[in-house]
Amino acid sequence: MRFLSSVVVTSAVLSVATIASAETASGTVVVAATFNSRTSLNISTDVLQFDVVAASEPAVATVDFSAGARTVAGAQVVLSIEPIQDVHGPHGPADAESSLTFSGVGEGTLSGTVASSGLTAAGRWTGSGLRHGRLVFALRATAVGSYNVPVRFVLTAP
Repeated sequence: MRFLSSVVVTSAVLSVATIASAETASGTVVVAATFNSRTSLNISTDVLQFDVVAASEPAVATVDFSAGARTVAGAQVVLSIEPIQDVHGPHGPADAESSLTFSGVGEGTLSGTVASSGLTAAGRWTGSGLRHGRLVFALRATAVGSYNVPVRFVLTAP
């Protein structure tokens, strides 16, 4: 038993001696991290539905949205809309005289005419955050009836 206790004591002393003789080193490590922007978009509908009751009155459709972005400070966040196909009415494609406009309700929303092809900016903000708003679309058409416009909403951040 005496032999066993002297082995334990000797090994403990050797362990302490090893720790005591270890050197301490210090230095600087530079880390570069890149974070990508993230976006999320919820919309109330992706098909604008209009009921034109008179050629003199525009038909109205609304889209509520919630747009969230996490991006670098000062970066621009853009909400865009794009018609997937031409405006279709009761007798097929709408007349050339028909027009689709929108007005934004809420901070950073825009107003304008929806381009027949390509993206049209509907909202613009700076930096990260969650934005809520509404886009009110107005369709002017010469023929009375129901019209549908499938659309795609896109939220971008650099």
